[in-house]
Amino acid sequence: MIRIGRTMLLAGAMALPLAGVAFAQETGPGGTSAATKAPPIPSVSQAMLSSAAKDSNNFLHTNGNYDQTRFHPAEQINAKNVKGLHVSWIFQTDVRESMETSPIVVNGVMYVTTSFDHVYALNAQTGEQIWHYKHEMGPITVYCCGPNNRGAAVSDDKVYIGTLDAKLVALDAKTGKLLWSQQIADPSLGYSETMAPTVVDGKVLIGTNGGEYGIRGFVKALDANDGKLLWTFDTIPENSVGVWATKDATGRDMHRDIAAEKEALAKNGDPWKTLGGGVWQNPSVDLATKRIYFVVGNPSPDLDGAIRPGDNLYTDSLVSVDLDTGKLACYFQYIAHDIWDLDATSPTVLVDVKDGSGKTIPGVLHAGKTGYIYVHDRKDCKLIRFSEPMVSQKDRWVLPTPTQALDPKAARMFPGANGGVEWSPIATDPGLGLAYAINLEQEMTYTVDSTPYPQGKLWLGGAFTNVPGGVQAGNVTAVDYNTGKIKWQVKTPEPMIGGILATAGGVVFAGEANGWFKAYDANTGSVLWKFQAGAGVNAPPSSYMVGGKQYIAVAAGGNVQIDSKRGNSIVAFTLD
Repeated sequence: MIRIGRTMLLAGAMALPLAGVAFAQETGPGGTSAATKAPPIPSVSQAMLSSAAKDSNNFLHTNGNYDQTRFHPAEQINAKNVKGLHVSWIFQTDVRESMETSPIVVNGVMYVTTSFDHVYALNAQTGEQIWHYKHEMGPITVYCCGPNNRGAAVSDDKVYIGTLDAKLVALDAKTGKLLWSQQIADPSLGYSETMAPTVVDGKVLIGTNGGEYGIRGFVKALDANDGKLLWTFDTIPENSVGVWATKDATGRDMHRDIAAEKEALAKNGDPWKTLGGGVWQNPSVDLATKRIYFVVGNPSPDLDGAIRPGDNLYTDSLVSVDLDTGKLACYFQYIAHDIWDLDATSPTVLVDVKDGSGKTIPGVLHAGKTGYIYVHDRKDCKLIRFSEPMVSQKDRWVLPTPTQALDPKAARMFPGANGGVEWSPIATDPGLGLAYAINLEQEMTYTVDSTPYPQGKLWLGGAFTNVPGGVQAGNVTAVDYNTGKIKWQVKTPEPMIGGILATAGGVVFAGEANGWFKAYDANTGSVLWKFQAGAGVNAPPSSYMVGGKQYIAVAAGGNVQIDSKRGNSIVAFTLD
């Protein structure tokens, strides 16, 4: 870790208040600095994990709780006093690269991860390092969209992470020492892990990315004690054809040539073995019904639909399976036979919603790369409604063209392959009935170039390329999920990716690629406060309390997908 001097901090923080800033100091594994005694490393019980939504002291899950609401119940920081927020401490990691971690906090101890699978335990009150784990990578790693790690999971006395070489790793929470490592897929075929695991009822749940490599996706449950496999749900069934849907979830025609697809199916058979279907983000967990909900990514190859006829189940879908067995409970497909890379990636969220008759029922939300928030009945995955579009739908279903990306005749697609809502988790405020999403718009050309399955190599079947001088923008949007209406929207000058946090104080926090980290009024969208972090703030914020103070913590490390400025900082803010 690099110690931060006051001159460096002033440069990064512009002219914002610095009172009370602590400068994090390095310690050895399990050690403490002379300045502050490290807090005891706590054990995390299932009861703690189950009641996390009401826990104002901690942030125990990547998205706050099993429902993944990203709503923190602490209200010490509120819309009236957030303007007084200032840096409490900054910790700089050893890795200066894209950061997508959401800090986990347990009774004063923070766990964060970096690209290339480093894990740090920090004193959440001071930012001082307690221990540091560096994963020893295997000989083969392949990954799409950067060497990212989206965070850790905690349970009992263990910390869990997925790795780029497709392993699940368990660490001793007290020392950071490796307890066990389980190979969960073959990296030589294109499998890797960037998502954070989820731990529930003695199981570690983890999916896989790699949808751009012709893999067959999955979600697996492994024993939390030893990593032994308990069950596997394959996101691509052996019969992936489906119903030959011609319209998307919003009723728009997707211009499929069904006759040509049926001819290809008769000639080449079902493409299920190499059809993709990665799972980018954590499942939400319904503890009452013992079911989990997650979304499945794009089919492979991304843009070449000619060699993968049919609806390509369960790609681009909401899926629910039984927590104990992994058996399918229900699914809903947003886009059949996707040839635009508009996969479902942002995590599902469990909230109570109003159905079509106005009755309140258990629901599940998903924010799509299409720019809509979809609202489902949790019982059967049925779509109840979709929101007003949060981004332009101007060229949504333009078909890719067989030409060069910069050819003037190349098909243009807007808002592009990355969004609406990319992998970025949304936040909700159940009291207000609002969902908060960050969106991006990137004007692109889409071209198709058919190539055979390359086994373990990138397999896009074409290219999507930013238009030189084209639109590159974003927004923060609040949606009433009981009506689908947009409550407010704030435009941003650059694409938004990373995530968002809502708090009981009526404040919403989100960062931008240009380095600004901002607080918004949850009701109106007014910007109440901002801080310049010096690198892209493209990670989901967390909140916690320690020593009677509420903190907001976020990673500022930039992002590969939108090529924002890289950094290596974890920044914590408080009021005094």
